[in-house]
Amino acid sequence: MRLRCGRERGLTLVEMLVALTVGLAVVLGAGRLLGLASEAYAAQMEAAAIDDGGRYALDLIGRAVRQAAWVDPAQEGVDLAVLPARLAGLDARSLAKTTPGIDAPLPDAANGSDVLALRFPGAGPVPDGDGSMLSCAGFAHAEGEEGWSIFYVARNADGEAELRCKYRGTSSWGADALVAGVDGFQVLYGVDTDNPRDFVANRYLNAAAIADLDAALGLGADLQALNRQTWWKRVVSVRIGLLLHGARPTRREGGALAYDLLGPAYAAAGGADIDTGSSLHESTMPAALRMRERRLFTATVALPAAVP
Repeated sequence: MRLRCGRERGLTLVEMLVALTVGLAVVLGAGRLLGLASEAYAAQMEAAAIDDGGRYALDLIGRAVRQAAWVDPAQEGVDLAVLPARLAGLDARSLAKTTPGIDAPLPDAANGSDVLALRFPGAGPVPDGDGSMLSCAGFAHAEGEEGWSIFYVARNADGEAELRCKYRGTSSWGADALVAGVDGFQVLYGVDTDNPRDFVANRYLNAAAIADLDAALGLGADLQALNRQTWWKRVVSVRIGLLLHGARPTRREGGALAYDLLGPAYAAAGGADIDTGSSLHESTMPAALRMRERRLFTATVALPAAVP
C-alpha cells in the first residue's frame, strides 16, 4: 500500500496551466463556431424570407400587368379608344389608402419609389364574376365592372416601408400590405414609338417622360382626343425593380454595396441622374438598415396584347 501511494503523483502547476489553457482555447473555439453557425443560420433565414417576399410581389405585379391587356368580349363594338389608358404611373410618389385611384399623390415614402396603376375589365356574371379577373388583393370583378391593381410604397405604423396593393372595393377604396422591408420600388415602361406600331418596345421611359410626351401633344382638356393619342397606350412592356431588406441586422459589415434597380445600362445612360431612386447605395441609408440582408428583384413583363 505504501509502495503504490509513493508512485502516485498529481499535476504540477505548469501542467495544470497548460491543461487550462488548452481547455479554454477549445471552449472559445467552440463558442466562436457556434456564433458563426448562428449568424449563418440567421442570415439564411432572412435571405429565404426576402426571396419569398420578392418572388411573391413580382408574380403578383406580373399577373396584374398581363391582366390589364385583356379585352372583354362583351365590349365588342364599344369604342375603347376613347377610354382612359389601362396603365398609368407616377415617379417618386406615394398614395393614401382611401383616395380614388392615383388621385392626390403624396411625397414618396422610400428613396423615390414609384407608383404603378393598372385597370382591367371584369368577367363573368354579377355579383362576383367567374373568378378569372382578380385585383391584387384577390377580389373578383364581374362583367361590366372595372377593377384596379395599384402598387405603391408607404410606411406602416412602425415606420417600416412596405409595398402595398391598392384596390377598389364594392363601396370604397382600400389598400393592403404585400411585402415589408422595401428600400425602393422602380418602374420603367417600354414604349412602341413606331408608326405603324409593331408592338415592340423601342424606348424605356419613366412615368414623367411619358407625361411630358402627352403634354407635347397639345390637346389640353380634350380628354377624348388625349385618350386616343396618349403615349400610355403605346406601352407594350413594364420593367420592375424592387429592392428589399431583412427584418433584423445579420451582416457584420454594411454600407459598401450599390444597387441599380433598373439595370446597369439604365444607370450608365444617366438614369440615376433623372430618375430618383433608380440607383441606391447602402452608404446613404440609415445606419440601422446598413447591416441588413438585401436582395434586388427585377422583371420585365410583356403585355400579351395591345392595351386599348
